[in-house]
Amino acid sequence: MFTGIVSETGKVTSTQAGKITITASVVLRGLELGGSMAVNGVCLTVTSFNADSFAVDIMQETLNRTNLGLLRVGDEVNLEPPLTLDKLLGGHLVQGHVDGTGKLISVSPTGADVIIKIEALPEVMRYIVPKGFVAVDGISLTIVDCDNRSFQVSVVDFTRKHTVLGSRRVGGLVNLEVDIIAKYVERFSTVRGQGITAALLAEHGF
Repeated sequence: MFTGIVSETGKVTSTQAGKITITASVVLRGLELGGSMAVNGVCLTVTSFNADSFAVDIMQETLNRTNLGLLRVGDEVNLEPPLTLDKLLGGHLVQGHVDGTGKLISVSPTGADVIIKIEALPEVMRYIVPKGFVAVDGISLTIVDCDNRSFQVSVVDFTRKHTVLGSRRVGGLVNLEVDIIAKYVERFSTVRGQGITAALLAEHGF
């Protein structure tokens, strides 16, 4: 489990078959073999590490469904270690299970901030609502507006400077993970076709 608050950006130093090596510093503190690391919002298992880098194995399915398959040596990636009990939940609950990729269709400066518009598939857009949460390349962002095919997020200057969003250009692909709460609400509302009722909420502890 993650928060969508990126700890640092790392740099890809190797992209061997099924394995990526990334240089880092902050996220290496307390790192353990077999531990989790969110790389551009994708939860991966650390298979080796040293004083200045770590490696993760990536299944072909993950490469096909995320933008990790596009990574090349020298590319920067967002990094976040897993949530611990003593860590502030500054973003929202992020699983690291990417629902799909989206395409940047516009980047519009608005003063110190930038409005980024992202096109996504219907299976992602069904969970997108104004003022709701979405993780973009592992970054917890609030949705400004949306239509049937795309949504907009406002990105502050700090986020652009300290994550890979600052280098994303129109046409680029980003990893998207919708709010898990939206999925649970959908599931509860379709159980046995009865919709959300007081009895259903009580049954599930609400």
